[in-house]
Amino acid sequence: MNMTFVGGGNMASALIGGLLRRDYTALQIRVVEISVESRARIKTDFDIDAVADLAEGVADTDVVILAVKPQQLAELTQKLAPLLKNQLVISIAASIQATDISRWLGGYQRVIRAMPNTPALVQAGVTGLYALPAVNAQEKEHAENILAAVGSVLWVEQEDMLHTVTAISGSGPAYVFYFIEAMQQAGMELGLSADQSCQLSLQTFLGAVKLAEQSRETVETLRLRVTSKGGITERAIQHMDEKEIRCRIVSAIHAASERSRELSDEFGEMQPGRFNR
Repeated sequence: MNMTFVGGGNMASALIGGLLRRDYTALQIRVVEISVESRARIKTDFDIDAVADLAEGVADTDVVILAVKPQQLAELTQKLAPLLKNQLVISIAASIQATDISRWLGGYQRVIRAMPNTPALVQAGVTGLYALPAVNAQEKEHAENILAAVGSVLWVEQEDMLHTVTAISGSGPAYVFYFIEAMQQAGMELGLSADQSCQLSLQTFLGAVKLAEQSRETVETLRLRVTSKGGITERAIQHMDEKEIRCRIVSAIHAASERSRELSDEFGEMQPGRFNR
């Protein structure tokens, strides 16, 4: 299976690196990138073919992976549409619906939309996937294998659910960093150095996640085991409950999901020609 990435940014580079660490060879991967500097970097980093011409890039390929900015996708699809034969098209452009991509491609139906997150940059990501009905089982397997190169994957049956995926895992790393920042600040206010606060906060998150991942117990059960009656942790949890921290986090994720819907609607109304490639 040969594949072409259209766009050679961070996420494309993460996927390429992950694929090359698996069973894929450099001869199976090509990149279309208009930036001379980016093409040179890709060739140096991965020793794969990087070209500027879209027609040359997608010729004789099985999978086309759209890895450009959302604002560029409407214009790109107009150039891509006449070049498509039977290739599978996978988009990792945030907030652009598969149905809109299909429409921009002149009704082309072999389209999968992927929502990866930034931990994919260190092969620890999670990606939500949605396929239009015309995509067959083998094509879904191809997409899953590609995205699994940078972490775990999950399929949703309705594209609307990708708004939830975006709000939880797409935006989620920022929530985690936000909480880590707060822990580091508290540590320094209580007398620790910046390095000590950083070490304690990061390792606590890493360890807690690993414990939750490997345990057969629910996250709630694990939390209760740490929260001894009348103890130190209970005091902190009670304080968070009094400030309605859980409710506010849930509300924030709802707000993120709503914003994802808004952006999808806005991008879906884009007309080719409004943006320059």
